[in-house]
Amino acid sequence: MWVGIVTIFPDLVRAALQEGVVGRAVKRGDIALELFNPRDYTEDKFRNVDDRPYGGGPGMVMLAQPLADCVAAARKASGDSSMPCILMSPQGSTFDHKKALSLSNLDSLLLIAGRYEGIDERFIDRYVDEELSIGDYVLSGGELPALVVLDAIGRLVSGTLSNPESATSESYSNGLLDFPQYTRPRCFEGSEVPEVLIGGDHAAVDRWRRRESIRRTWERRPDLLLNHQWSKEDRELASSMHADSEQSDNKSD
Repeated sequence: MWVGIVTIFPDLVRAALQEGVVGRAVKRGDIALELFNPRDYTEDKFRNVDDRPYGGGPGMVMLAQPLADCVAAARKASGDSSMPCILMSPQGSTFDHKKALSLSNLDSLLLIAGRYEGIDERFIDRYVDEELSIGDYVLSGGELPALVVLDAIGRLVSGTLSNPESATSESYSNGLLDFPQYTRPRCFEGSEVPEVLIGGDHAAVDRWRRRESIRRTWERRPDLLLNHQWSKEDRELASSMHADSEQSDNKSD
């Protein structure tokens, strides 16, 4: 997969990719990453990428021309003239696992990391295919959101993870939150690892994990269950979970 990031702080992106599985995937070439600095595409000797907003007001606005030239350079570098261009923006739709999965299937992708008060709307109208947000808050720039998107989709690209099953057993991959995880020692500060995980019955382990995923989702993100595709087994696990809860409540009374 080819990914481009437009940023006036390329070193910030490079530093973040010095560690971790996605950074290693970039170094190996499993993910081809190129950075495009708008300052390299300015038309004045001062390399200005921003100017005062028409109509007045605080802050500065990023110029359309350097950004447009970055898009043209990125499309040439990727060899994909129709490559999707995504602007990281608090005004965009919320980025989630479903979107990450969709983007990971693309051959190429360009992420725009804005700065200052905003970007000239004419650039957005002409060049941006979609705006994405990582949450309802404002950051000082789009680099961190772009890195979040890159990390989320990069983990789904073939070759990034040493064990591909890791990406299919995590939170949101199946519409549920992940089940609890345990490792050695067997007892930590008086708390024991659940017996089912030690008994060697793999079917029982799978059933326990699925049930705990449903339980955790119900407790922490019940909204995810509204669109969950309930299998017969899931309904049975939920029923047994509900029965155990009622039994526990009766004992406490």
